[in-house]
Amino acid sequence: MVLTFSAVLIFGVALAALLKSRALGGGSAFVAVMFGFFLAATGAAPVITEFVTNVAHALNTIGH
Repeated sequence: MVLTFSAVLIFGVALAALLKSRALGGGSAFVAVMFGFFLAATGAAPVITEFVTNVAHALNTIGH
């Protein structure tokens, strides 16, 4: 069985966990979300997406 998770879901859960454990304050979380939002609108977004995709494929290959 193959499970597929969105990077947005994974990072959202991680951000929520950091907020709940108080390792990250509300202001810091807001800055992190805004940074990600504006980063997605830059020319770096396709490069980052390709990198994350390649890492995910590599990890998937190692697991099989």
